[in-house]
Amino acid sequence: MWTGRREAFTLIEVLTVLAVVSVLAALLLPALSGAKQRVHAVTCLNNLRQWGLATQLYAADHDDFLPPDGAPNPTDSSTNFGWYIQLPRVLGLPRYHDMPWRTNPTVQPGPSVWICPANPRRSNGRNLFHYCLNEHVNGTGEENRPVRLASIPDPVRTVWLFDSKNLPAVGFWNFVHTNLHLGGAQFTFLDGHARRLPRSAYWDPATGQPRRESPDLRWIP
Repeated sequence: MWTGRREAFTLIEVLTVLAVVSVLAALLLPALSGAKQRVHAVTCLNNLRQWGLATQLYAADHDDFLPPDGAPNPTDSSTNFGWYIQLPRVLGLPRYHDMPWRTNPTVQPGPSVWICPANPRRSNGRNLFHYCLNEHVNGTGEENRPVRLASIPDPVRTVWLFDSKNLPAVGFWNFVHTNLHLGGAQFTFLDGHARRLPRSAYWDPATGQPRRESPDLRWIP
């Protein structure tokens, strides 16, 4: 006969429930983490594809010339020329200099074509670039020179922009992030396509040095 009294859980039952919850959490958390990383990778790759498309459109409108590199560490008064100024115009976006997170590390960038969501790096008070331009295509500083897209001998493999572990806007193979997207990094090539490459494609573990050329990429046209 029911007496109206509610039986309490025993200690063993409580411990059993906690154990089951712990096991389920241990099974689900890695899957959730992996899904988050994949979403970040897709977002980053789409950003790089947009920069690749902007480059192709810019060249089409400028007698096949690629945009100038610009200063690696631009300031408000240092330059009006650089991929970070010319390419946003093609996409109808504000300039890099107009981004509040550029010099303020406390400002969260939010979704942005400039920002890789997997990269936690923020401004040093002067600049912030998550994507870096390959300096060996146009050259930088006094070595900067106009280059036509059609003059690049192997655009499918020639790096244009890439995931960077540093802050400057322009750099080279030492700047590639070595552990961002599931142990790799993402690149835009001069034919306009973007793809993820595993670390082994651009980094030699035997020497601990970056690869300047591999079957997947080349840095110097």
